[in-house]
Amino acid sequence: MASGQKKRTQSKTKPVDVAAERAKSAKELAKLHAEFIQATKEYKESLNKLRASYEKDIARAETKLEQSRELFAAGLISRIDLDKSEQAAAEARDKVAEVDRRNANADTQIAATLLEAEAEANLAKSKPIPRGGLVSTAAMIRFNGGGPWVLSDAWKLQRFFQDAFKKPLPISVFGQGSIHERWRLDHRNSIDVSLHPDGAEGQAVLAFLRSNGIPFLAFRQAIPGTATGPHIHIGRPSHRY
Repeated sequence: MASGQKKRTQSKTKPVDVAAERAKSAKELAKLHAEFIQATKEYKESLNKLRASYEKDIARAETKLEQSRELFAAGLISRIDLDKSEQAAAEARDKVAEVDRRNANADTQIAATLLEAEAEANLAKSKPIPRGGLVSTAAMIRFNGGGPWVLSDAWKLQRFFQDAFKKPLPISVFGQGSIHERWRLDHRNSIDVSLHPDGAEGQAVLAFLRSNGIPFLAFRQAIPGTATGPHIHIGRPSHRY
């Protein structure tokens, strides 16, 4: 009998080591952050090379434009020919401006990723969020609701949103989606709503979820390997598999 009890004891599922799981998740996310930053830096390098090429185009277009203005003043070319030169110069300048815009966006993405990486590292070192607890960072909000949640309860939130805003709840993903498969995230019991958590509609949804004890993650920005952009994830956090 003692042997049977021993076997039954050994067959029991071991309790989940929350700290170890969070540390593992943080390590995986840190790797994704590093890969994203490296890819963005390489993208910036290609933009800089493209910009150098476009600057040469500007120089050529500006030289031709100056020549066209002189020829037009001398009556040797038509106004249409001058307009073409002016348009070519303007297009060349626009290309450089677009590269500069993309470069600035890349810098913003790197800065945001570094901030989120720091926040995730601090979160991994902190104590687990208690039931009903709320944690907010510059990039996200997490509520560890203690109430029950299953996908079949989504109609309650949908009805609330329809009554409050007279339009359907903008659900982007219901259950497991292709992006979650690609990122190896278990999203089977969660839904994603395309609302910014700081907007009026997003705030109303968060208030409803908190009042009903429904857990959620509200993303204020894209997080490499976790969120494609601002949205509200309803349900427990999607763990990697």
